[in-house]
Amino acid sequence: MTIQALSHIGLCVSDLASSERFYCEGLGFQRLHPLRVEGREAARLLGIEGVELEALYLERDGMRLELLHFAQPGQHTEAHLRPMNQCGLTHLSLRTDDLERDLATLERLGGRVLPETRVDHPGFQSHVAFLTDPDGTRIELVQMPGDPRQLPGAP
Repeated sequence: MTIQALSHIGLCVSDLASSERFYCEGLGFQRLHPLRVEGREAARLLGIEGVELEALYLERDGMRLELLHFAQPGQHTEAHLRPMNQCGLTHLSLRTDDLERDLATLERLGGRVLPETRVDHPGFQSHVAFLTDPDGTRIELVQMPGDPRQLPGAP
């Protein structure tokens, strides 16, 4: 195999500063570096004529997240919540040691808690809920005992 490593996951955002605040202050990502992209090569790569892109790289637990803000021609936004069974990226999942505290913090930072998704599972001693980031990307928070790097339900 010639693929060497996961480089990053890109996420289009409508407001770079508020998204940085949400992901860094709320979810514990660290700011790495910004990137500005424009010109013919950028338009060709991204398939967007006249593109002016401001990006910001963040990192958490070895995973890099690239926040993409399109100054030109702007962002396409959808008013509805993206269905979980729609093909493509469905959500980011993070472990927490205090679900209620973190939901409140993230809501203060522009997230929207989805109370109907709240599940308490006594068998796993777990509490799980979804919220969205300021642009509607689903975030899953999982509170359960054990190694936070282990997937829920894994042996």
